[in-house]
Amino acid sequence: MSTKNFSTLTKRYKLVLSAVHMIYRLVNSTYNVEELSLRLTRLLCQFIKASSADIYLLDRSYKKIALGAIFNNKINILLNKKKELQQISEKEKKVARGYAVFEKHLIGLPLVADENVGAVIVRREKNEPPFSEFDKEMLAVVAEQSVTAIKNIQLYQEQQKIILGSIRFIGELLKRQGHAPVTSHTPVYFKIVKSLAEQLAVSQEEIGNLYYASVLRDAGAIDVPYNILAKTSQLTPEEFKVIREHPAQSVELIRPVDFLRPVLPIVLYRREHYDGTGYPSGLRREQIPIGARIMAVADAFEAMTRERPYKMRLSVEEAIKELRMNSGTQFDPRVIDAFIVCTGQKKFKNYLSSAKG
Repeated sequence: MSTKNFSTLTKRYKLVLSAVHMIYRLVNSTYNVEELSLRLTRLLCQFIKASSADIYLLDRSYKKIALGAIFNNKINILLNKKKELQQISEKEKKVARGYAVFEKHLIGLPLVADENVGAVIVRREKNEPPFSEFDKEMLAVVAEQSVTAIKNIQLYQEQQKIILGSIRFIGELLKRQGHAPVTSHTPVYFKIVKSLAEQLAVSQEEIGNLYYASVLRDAGAIDVPYNILAKTSQLTPEEFKVIREHPAQSVELIRPVDFLRPVLPIVLYRREHYDGTGYPSGLRREQIPIGARIMAVADAFEAMTRERPYKMRLSVEEAIKELRMNSGTQFDPRVIDAFIVCTGQKKFKNYLSSAKG
């Protein structure tokens, strides 16, 4: 073998290894199919030197394309609406159904495990070099590595839905039994939490944790006696002691679920105060997880603006004033500042108005 050929093979070997390593890192840092699909299209353009890359995933029940991700070296787009998915070409649908396509400026390979999962397609412009057999082999390597990751994440997401569905069912059951004072929250609650998190530049992973914490924050209400939950007058010291145990009971209920482990500190410490006077552990300042500090503000706003038999409801303006007054004591000043900034946004104002429900 000539030195030139050896050098070429070595470069190709390193490129394949690099692609496999990059996919491994990608999979281990991505927690949902949508994000994985978007990131894979960027990776494909990098390794195949394509002008654009598409990934299409099939709905497991109906075998129709349910999700698409596109990258053209400038814009990364997620397609998940029926109208958008209807515009996918017949050639792309054919690849998703299991047919490989190899043309000068287009390669399409089905993503196949024990069944068709979807398709991966790369393109080059007509004025660019045509794809080679090695490009096809590289795409096959990426597709093979990706399909297992996609299947695993899909299964993981399905398990999450089942678990969260069961917990929501418990919450609905509690509401029907009259536990609404603790377990009922406005539909826009998480939208308020998410807006604050985004304003504070919290990571997408942490926003995901906040979503689960918002759903599960009162799971422990199932262990609180009904007469305490339904009480309309002031709690006795003994009753308040029971309520103080509620965050820990919520945590114990969801602790066995592995994927919810990062959510536990948020649920447990959302009753802590920034100055250390809260419960259950008397944490202060940055000792309190940022997610818990965000939820504390959203909780307080919702509590102040909702109708209760034992207290008068505050207006949105009065509640914001109350939040300002407790900045630096009960609440993290940074979160309050983020809240005030968000109140300048029309969408956020609508959330606050809806939270009065």
